[in-house]
Amino acid sequence: MNARFEPSGPLRGRLSVPPDKSISHRAAIISAMASEPVRIRGYLEAADTHSTLSAVRQLGAIVEERSDELVVRGVGLRHAQLPPGRIDVGNAGTLMRLLPGWLAFQQGGVFELDGDDSIRRRPIDRIAEPLELMGATIEAREDRFPPFVVHGAQLSGIDYRLPVASAQVKSCVLLAGLATARTTVTEPVPTRDHTERMLLRAAAALEREGDHSSGLRTTIRNTDELELDEVDVPGDFSSAAFLIAAGVLVKGSRLTLDGVGVNWTRTGFMRILERMGAIVIGDLETVGVFGPDEPTSDLDISSGPIEGTVVEPDEVPLAIDELPLVALLGCFAEGETVVRGAQELRVKESDRIATVVEGLRDLGAQIEASPDGFTVHGTGELRGGTLYAHGDHRLALLGAVAGLASIEGVEVVGVEAAQVSYPRFADDLAQLVS
Repeated sequence: MNARFEPSGPLRGRLSVPPDKSISHRAAIISAMASEPVRIRGYLEAADTHSTLSAVRQLGAIVEERSDELVVRGVGLRHAQLPPGRIDVGNAGTLMRLLPGWLAFQQGGVFELDGDDSIRRRPIDRIAEPLELMGATIEAREDRFPPFVVHGAQLSGIDYRLPVASAQVKSCVLLAGLATARTTVTEPVPTRDHTERMLLRAAAALEREGDHSSGLRTTIRNTDELELDEVDVPGDFSSAAFLIAAGVLVKGSRLTLDGVGVNWTRTGFMRILERMGAIVIGDLETVGVFGPDEPTSDLDISSGPIEGTVVEPDEVPLAIDELPLVALLGCFAEGETVVRGAQELRVKESDRIATVVEGLRDLGAQIEASPDGFTVHGTGELRGGTLYAHGDHRLALLGAVAGLASIEGVEVVGVEAAQVSYPRFADDLAQLVS
């Protein structure tokens, strides 16, 4: 399906963005592992998160969908049921990488996971390695891509240093660590910490040491049961980022986004925007804070001139989903915008370095790819044209924002990919156009 996004007048108004996708995935999985019912308010209604609900149902959890909340009646930590067939993760990379952490300690269990064509291009070696070190067996194709089978076993604790900063891999190991005497994960640089916060709220035996400059070490110990009464899912910062970028780029804009999650491990994009000179005001969580709660804030965005910046490797994990927007902003900035150390973008729903560079170049951008990022030569404008989403929801949303700020508008081919994370994006934009 195609959709055309025309150049826009000033964006004005106030709205709430969709609930956080990352937190929704974790809420469903951890609730399914809990011993008592859990109420989840604000669960994201989107394709990826529906895949997670289907998966936990297959494993024995009962999910009651009410008008304003979900109630998940879990099976407990060690009682996941053998599903009748493959667990279909759809397009949900978070589900594919987190769920095996729980399945790995279901002794005697054999669980097969598969997904769509995009998922079959996403490697599983980063979760397979630590799980196998802990005692589980992972069977996959020789090139270590889905479909794959997890054989549950009695696990042993490990001290594991992430070779590449990844919140999904860290979360997988921590979930598996719930069934070990002691497991420690060390991060080379901080990544989003939604799993740790939720486990802490669920009374897991979890501790964190270190800081964002010297590296973080998270230790988890054997836990008999998880106790999580309720979860309130905040607005998704990664979805908000597309509206933030639109508000910055479309001249004369002024908009407010309500109740956005501003956990410091998710808001690296805000710190990049600040360097570029963008005007975004909100009560952000202080860097380095850790606790069980997910902070939220209203964000006020105004348009204005921006300048190029350099995004260094240690910033990438805290802005990984927003880096395509940094490329778009760079087109309108004065000077060069450079992103380094972002090779992780090559194993997302698409090779986001290749597809973003190709897509923006087709719209008139002066941009070049590097093995681990890109360089944008800002011209202050973008001509417009056609952008192919390649089945990637963030690329579809990027094309929509580019169209609003362009000279001629943008036709997004495959715009339906946006359903994965932001199903009502076009309707929300319509509310903001003056």
